[in-house]
Amino acid sequence: MAKSTAAAKTKKAPAKKTVKKATKAARPAQKEKTINIKYADKSAGQPELAVIFEAIKKMVQPYEKKGAFKLHAGTGGQFNMVSHKPVEIAGRKREELWFVSALVQKGYVGFYFMPIYDNPSMGILLSPELMKCLKGKACFHIKKNDPVIMKEIEKAIKIGYEAYKKNGWV
Repeated sequence: MAKSTAAAKTKKAPAKKTVKKATKAARPAQKEKTINIKYADKSAGQPELAVIFEAIKKMVQPYEKKGAFKLHAGTGGQFNMVSHKPVEIAGRKREELWFVSALVQKGYVGFYFMPIYDNPSMGILLSPELMKCLKGKACFHIKKNDPVIMKEIEKAIKIGYEAYKKNGWV
């Protein structure tokens, strides 16, 4: 028994396996995107989504020219329109106030319309066609370049701007 105990003490623990992490040089090259829009290589409907994104971006640009909002990003499949006028809403001071955003997602363009988040009753002023696209509180999923929906988005932006202006937020 003494021999087996002594032999057990002299056995070495099995060596730990080391795993090398891949370095940047060892990683396979990524595919180049054909257009500079997020998910361009993942969504078969991407060309239409890029058209929708650009159309929405074009709709909000006049409000930047009025000096009410500043366009942030604008490339890579996303933009945000933000007011940098300090405001107080429900007793809370804010240095900025978001208005409209758009983000190309896989299979749709997310149109984030913050005036409806502030005032859910604003949905009454929007068309049933546009309201069918509403997912959550303020995000509309725009899946196809429908002229009726695009016209309703333009109308919603105008209504939202007027509401912000009435509240003194721009």
